[in-house]
Amino acid sequence: MDIETETISIAEYTEGAYLNYAMYVINDRALPFIGDGLKPVQRRIIHAMNALRLSPDAKFSKSARTIGEVIGKFHPHGDSACYEAMVLMAQTFSYRYPLIDGQGNWGSPDDPKSYAAMRYTESKLTAYSRILLEELHQGTVEWIPNFDGTIEEPVHLPARLPNVLLNGGMGIAVGMTTDIPPHNLNEIVDACIYLLDRPKADLDQILNLVKGPDFPSGAEIISNKDDIKEIYETGRGAIKTRAVYKIGQSEIIITALPYQVSGSKILEQIANQIRTKKLPMVIDVRDESDHEYPTRVAVVLKSNRVDAEKVMSHLFVTTDLEKNHRINLNIIGINGKPRVLGLVPLLKEWLKFRADKVTLRLESRLSKILERLHILEGLLVAYLNLDQVIEIIRTEDKPKEKLITKLRLSDEQSEAILNLRLRQLAKLEEEKISMEQVKLDEERSDIEKILKSKNRLKTLLKSELQEDKEIHGDDRLSAIVNRNEAKAFSEKDLIPSEPVTVVLSMKGWVRSAKGHEINASDLNYRAGDCFLQSFAGRSDQDVVFFDSFGRAYTAPIYSLPAARGQGEPLTGRFSPPAGATYAGLALGKNDTSFLLSTDAGYGFIGTFEEFKSKNKNGKAILKVSANSLVNKPALVHDIKYDLVAAFSNQGRLLVFDLKDLPRLGKGKGIKIMNIPSDKLKIREEMMTYLEVLSPGDTIQVLSGKRKLSLAPKDIQHFRGERARRGLKLPRGFQKIDNIIIERIGS
Repeated sequence: MDIETETISIAEYTEGAYLNYAMYVINDRALPFIGDGLKPVQRRIIHAMNALRLSPDAKFSKSARTIGEVIGKFHPHGDSACYEAMVLMAQTFSYRYPLIDGQGNWGSPDDPKSYAAMRYTESKLTAYSRILLEELHQGTVEWIPNFDGTIEEPVHLPARLPNVLLNGGMGIAVGMTTDIPPHNLNEIVDACIYLLDRPKADLDQILNLVKGPDFPSGAEIISNKDDIKEIYETGRGAIKTRAVYKIGQSEIIITALPYQVSGSKILEQIANQIRTKKLPMVIDVRDESDHEYPTRVAVVLKSNRVDAEKVMSHLFVTTDLEKNHRINLNIIGINGKPRVLGLVPLLKEWLKFRADKVTLRLESRLSKILERLHILEGLLVAYLNLDQVIEIIRTEDKPKEKLITKLRLSDEQSEAILNLRLRQLAKLEEEKISMEQVKLDEERSDIEKILKSKNRLKTLLKSELQEDKEIHGDDRLSAIVNRNEAKAFSEKDLIPSEPVTVVLSMKGWVRSAKGHEINASDLNYRAGDCFLQSFAGRSDQDVVFFDSFGRAYTAPIYSLPAARGQGEPLTGRFSPPAGATYAGLALGKNDTSFLLSTDAGYGFIGTFEEFKSKNKNGKAILKVSANSLVNKPALVHDIKYDLVAAFSNQGRLLVFDLKDLPRLGKGKGIKIMNIPSDKLKIREEMMTYLEVLSPGDTIQVLSGKRKLSLAPKDIQHFRGERARRGLKLPRGFQKIDNIIIERIGS
C-alpha cells in the first residue's frame, strides 16, 4: 500500500512551528485582551469561580477547589502556575482593584510569593469582579468549546469598565512584552465619559482628567508632565516613583514604597550600606510594619542634627526607594492582533468594545421581550376563548395541532397554553398578563429607540459608567508631585550592628561584650568592685544609665569599651551631680517599657524612648525623696499580664499586678510598697529589690547559704493590693542577699 507523504524543508517547518508557538504565547498566555483586561488563565479563573457561585455574598471556598475546576475544565496547565495567577488577583498590593477576596495567607509586600498552598487558603470573588461578569449571560459574548469539547467557555468577559487600565498587567511573549500600570477608576471613567461627549478630544484634554498611573502601594509619582504625556502619546516609556516618608525625632519613617518593591529588600539595601560604612549618619533601620501600618520602615539617625532630607536623597539614588517602572501599553485589540496603543486610542477602542457589548445585550434582551410578547399574545387569545381551549384539550388527541388551526396560534404559543396550570386560568392571571404586556411593550420601545439612536446609546453608556464609578470609585493613592533630583553621598562611615551585652558594675564601670551568651557575674572586676546589672542589645542601639538621684544618661553602645578589660568609669563620660552613684541601666527599643523605682517604695512604668537624653548632664526622670536611693530598672514584658514582686530588707514580699502602676514620662510615681516613714527616715526598712515577673516564673531568694525557691503557686500566697507592706518570708530570710528570677521556658 502506497503512503502519501509531503516533503517540506526543515527551515520552512521550523519557521511555521515557531510562528504558531509565538502566536499561541501572544494570544493565549502573555498579553491581556483590551476588552476585559485579562489573560486567558485569569479569565478562566474568574469564570470558574463564577460558575461555582463564589460571589461576593457567598461563603469562602477552598482555593484548591477552584484551581481543580479551572485546570480540569478550562485551563489544562500546571496547578502551581494557575494558583499563582489566582494569588496575584487577590493581592491588594499587586492589584489596584483586586478581583478575588482571599482568606488566609496570600503573601505580603515583602515577599509576594510567600503565600500559603492552595489547600490552606480560601477565596471568593470581590464586588469589583461584577463589572466583568454581570452581563456574561445576556448574549454579550461568544462561547467556544473548552479544550476537550465537553463544555463551553466565554471567549472574553463583557467588562463594564476598562479593567485593562484599572489593574494593568505584565507579560512576556515571544518578541514582545507588556507593562501596563494600574490607574484610578474615577479618572479613567471621567476620561471615557469625556470621549463619549467629545470624540475628537486630544491627549492634552484627556490628561486633565487622567493625571497618570495610580499604584496600590501609594508611592509618589515624580515624573514631569512632559514625560507622562510622551508615555501616553506613544504607549511606551518609564514612570519614576519615589517612596513617601515623614521626618520624626532623630528618625525617618517611610510610609509607602514604590510599586512591587518589598520592605525587606529596602531594609537589606540600607543595612548593607550601614555594614559597609557608607551611611555614617544612620545607626539603625527597622521594619515597624503591622496590620495597622502595612508599610512602616524606620531609619534611625545618629542624632537630630543629621539632615534627614539629604539622607533620603542619598537613599533614593542607592536603593529601590526610587524606581523606574517601564510602561508598554501592548494589548490584544478587538481584532485579535497585538499592538501598542496610546492612551486616547486605547480608550476609544475600549469604548467601541463596550458599545458593541451594550448593543448585543440590548438586542438579546429585545429578542427575549419579543418572544415573551408573542407568548403573552397567545395566552390572551386563550383567555378570550377559554371554554373552547378547555374543550379542545379535553376531547382532542392532538390538542396542540387543533389549537394552532382553530385559534390561529403559533407552535410556541400553543405549547405555552398547554403548559398552563389550572390555577393560572383565573381572571386575575389575565390582568397580570395584560400588565406584563404593557411593561414589556414600554421596555421594547425604549430598547428600539436606543438601538436606532447613537446619541441614546452614548447616554446609556455614560449613565452606566457613572453608576459603576459611584459604586467602585475611590480616591487616588499615588500623588503626582514635583521633586528635586536625588543625589548620593560621597563618604560614609558607621559601626556595624552586632549582638552585644552591656555590663555595669557597682562602682559605675561599664563595658560591652560581644554576643548575648555572656555570664556577666563571671567577668573580672576591679578590686572592691562587683557586678551590678547587664542587658543584651545591639551595637547600633543606645543604652541608658541611671544614677542614684534618678537622672538618666544616654550613650551609643558602639562607643563603649570592649569586655576584654575592666571597662571605663561613667564619670569620665557624663557629669552627674556631686555624690551620685550609678544605680542601673536600661536597654531596648524605643517602645520597650521599664519599671523604675526607689527604695522608698515608689515607682512608675516608663518607656525607653522617654529615658533618652543627649545631654551630658543627663535627664531628670525619677524623683527621689530624702534618705532613699534608686533601684535597678526592671524590664517589662507584658503590662497586661506581668506581676510586680517587691522585697523589703525586713524579709517582706508583696506581689501584685503590674497594670496597677501608671505610665509616666517622669516623676515620683505612686506607692508600690508601704514602708513606715519613721523606719525609712533612719533607713531601717527599705524596698531593696523590685522584680517584674511573668506568670509561671519562679523566684529564688538567696540569704547567705540559704536558698528559698518560690514556685508560681507559692508566689500566689504573697499576692496583695498595691501599697501594702507585704507578708514576711520564712524565718532565716530577713536578710536578702540576692534575687534570681527563673523565667518560664528558659
